[in-house]
Amino acid sequence: MATHTPVAPSGSTIDTTKVTGRRELRFDTYEDLLADAEQMASIKVRTLGNWSYPQILDHLAKSLNKMIDGPGFMLPMPVRFIMRHTVMKKMVNEALDPGFKFPASVAKDFTPDATTELGPALDSLRAAIERVNSDPTRAKHPGFGTVTTAEWDGFQLRHCEMHMSFVLPA
Repeated sequence: MATHTPVAPSGSTIDTTKVTGRRELRFDTYEDLLADAEQMASIKVRTLGNWSYPQILDHLAKSLNKMIDGPGFMLPMPVRFIMRHTVMKKMVNEALDPGFKFPASVAKDFTPDATTELGPALDSLRAAIERVNSDPTRAKHPGFGTVTTAEWDGFQLRHCEMHMSFVLPA
């Protein structure tokens, strides 16, 4: 497998809301995501954000599994109501903006380990995609509440596009 290094020098933090030069992606299916992930895994890449490529894959796998198992947190009901009626359609159908910060209480469940390696991370993503494709169960979305499978999948594919957009051929 190829070399994968983040651009940020060790110990520094990049403001991902200001990163330019990201790839423009559109995944219609999880198979599209997997094809891109495998293609990037087969070449030398660099990342424009704070995570290495294996860390990005690990985060995406965790996020896909949380879509079935539950995210471990829910925004308050009034916030979910407002989000559902103001931003849900955009977040399901259009590119997501980077820079979301998880509540500290659940960040550990979504943040990848710095020592994550490519092979296991790619295997985790494959397994998560297989699980999502074979299990129609969807937990409540932490920001929107009860949503359809298509809405959850749309949001998750936009989420995956956003993270994979930080991965570039070296």
